[in-house]
Amino acid sequence: MTSGERHATIALASIMSMRMLGLFMILPVFALHAQELPDSTPTLIGLGIGIYGLTQAILQIPFGMLSDRFGRKPIIYIGLVIFVLGSIIAALSTSITGIIIGRALQGCGAIAAALLALTADLTREEHRTKAMAIMGMSIGSSFILALIVGPVFYHWIGLSGIFWLTAMLALVGIAILYLVVPQPIISSFHRDTEPVPAQFKRVLKDTQLLRLDIGILLLHLLLTSLFVVLPIALKAELSVDKHWLVYVSVLIASVIVMIPFIIIAEKYNKIKSVFVGAVAILGLSQLGFSYLHQSLIGIIVMLFFFFTAINLLEASLPSLISKIAPADSKGTAMGVYSSSQFFGAFLGGISGGWLHQHYGISSVFAFCATLTLIWLLLAITMQKPSHLSSHLLNIGQIDVQQASELNKCLMQISGVEEVVVIVEDEVAYLKVDRKLLDMEALLKCSENKHNISE
Repeated sequence: MTSGERHATIALASIMSMRMLGLFMILPVFALHAQELPDSTPTLIGLGIGIYGLTQAILQIPFGMLSDRFGRKPIIYIGLVIFVLGSIIAALSTSITGIIIGRALQGCGAIAAALLALTADLTREEHRTKAMAIMGMSIGSSFILALIVGPVFYHWIGLSGIFWLTAMLALVGIAILYLVVPQPIISSFHRDTEPVPAQFKRVLKDTQLLRLDIGILLLHLLLTSLFVVLPIALKAELSVDKHWLVYVSVLIASVIVMIPFIIIAEKYNKIKSVFVGAVAILGLSQLGFSYLHQSLIGIIVMLFFFFTAINLLEASLPSLISKIAPADSKGTAMGVYSSSQFFGAFLGGISGGWLHQHYGISSVFAFCATLTLIWLLLAITMQKPSHLSSHLLNIGQIDVQQASELNKCLMQISGVEEVVVIVEDEVAYLKVDRKLLDMEALLKCSENKHNISE
């Protein structure tokens, strides 16, 4: 990557991570604070935690499409301003209803798709995968950091202070976008990062992709449900100002344990085995929580298993989407996947709160264990994914005849399994087996040799 590409990607990743950090920081503390608010009920507490997911799921694809029409930066500015307004409303609110309204507005600032599209505009095809990996890591790191610092900041500045901090982080994001992120010379459509409306039906009818969409929905349903009740159970065993010690210890341990399994999954093509095993561990952790949530040791052990499974699944699911989605439909598949993820967060909040209110904490975990069993059956019966990778080839301006000839040439290359040449995009979208790919032959097929990406 050039220094310009690197700086732009890091700047955009920082905007993404600061926004997500603000959303995640309340997870380990909101249920505790909201119990003291007027007219608060467990159902409303769950709604307050998960409502951002509903508005985010509804608006993120439209925001991305609007950025195609009106420009990336203006839409991102608008989204961040809406996010700031939502954070301020939540910070000033003294009732659960006000916080719910603020959280809903936070989700309305759905800039993820526009940020990814701007990242694609500012990076060449050969570095697109690296840039997207950096964006993904920024989200994962913000989640881990939020669970650790959330209880600490709550002890220092309270929930209102966290919302004010969230607003300030979004304002910093606006400053970074204005001062650091360059305006792209050309803003074009990218099928590898953006959804194509005409492809939604095709993607939704793909049962293998649908299994993964259901999977990410259930994963975030479980995650949000957990934080509707876990802080309450943990408070009974440990003072709130020490909750961060539990989170930091289990998160570090789970990441260390996860790494070898990720290597095994990718290096030895065992991704399905690791994936199914992670879903099974996730279900067992939910069963364990249902019986052991009144024990500090039980909570810590089950949290370790839970986060180990979560980390494995969060790493595996996007990789599976990339492997399974048609070469020219990756952006559409990821758009549906991302919307499913946020909708799962909403369902987790509302279902976790309702079950807690009517049937107690154990019922939340029992419900989640049942859902995980359904997911396990879907995972076991899914097809073994091929060990293929997405591969972009910048082809420049060519006509239909040249595109047909290029397609034939590429399909004859060892390791190339699928080719879709889109003349108007000036890109060929490939699915390749990297172990078998003949790069020399690929170079010969393209006059723009310097634009080939791996």
